[in-house]
Amino acid sequence: MKFAIVSSKQDKAGMNITSFLPDLIPIHYVDCKIVHAENIDKKDEIEDADFIIFTSKHVGKKPKMLSLHAPGNWKQADYGGKEGKICKTSGTVLKTLFQEMSKNLPSGWELTLEVTHHGPFIEKPCCFIEIGSNEEDWRKKEAGKALAIAIENAIKILNKQKIKYKTVIGIGGPHYCPSMTKIQLNSDIAISHIIPQYVFPITENMISQALKKTEEKVSFAIIDWKGLDSEERKQTIDLLNKINLEYKKTSEIEK
Repeated sequence: MKFAIVSSKQDKAGMNITSFLPDLIPIHYVDCKIVHAENIDKKDEIEDADFIIFTSKHVGKKPKMLSLHAPGNWKQADYGGKEGKICKTSGTVLKTLFQEMSKNLPSGWELTLEVTHHGPFIEKPCCFIEIGSNEEDWRKKEAGKALAIAIENAIKILNKQKIKYKTVIGIGGPHYCPSMTKIQLNSDIAISHIIPQYVFPITENMISQALKKTEEKVSFAIIDWKGLDSEERKQTIDLLNKINLEYKKTSEIEK
């Protein structure tokens, strides 16, 4: 499996991470903001890659945070990408990266999954790995080095071992996903796309995209039960029943 890294010259966190990556991993630098690197997978330098990892900053209120997520827009395209379009991703790659991030987490830093959000839109499977959440954090060398090591180790694992997990999509809950973070770290389940509560009402197209844009066959959906109200739960279950996709509550997953 061939991996490529994409980073923006404008992005201090992304450049921090790539500064620690070995030369053996192809890195492509863009001049625009990373969320606007549309169709970057068509560039000659990385068009033969099987999976693209975007290294990036995360902007938020909580400092010293390392995060991982798939890109795409469930609704509006406020930050790059295409409206109502998500990218392909891999539950196995995300889980392997996330577990390596956990193993190399610097002291005092928090680790979290994020839901699928923002651009760019590309055709190849991809994900974002990020340092948050302010300019001071983006420059922290321990964070950049930790994520570079996680990327390097994950690529080695994925290319040496045939890893098989039950792959699922996630539905419900907040932007930062505490229940799904625990599942990604401590179970035999790999989570690919996550549809958050704030994009509800959920649609059949959202679920269909999450399934189609996951490289592995999706075994079932996991629902953050407490992260939805009763009407939102009903909407979700009705749609899952309509397409004959099984589901479990996050509380029912052993982790």
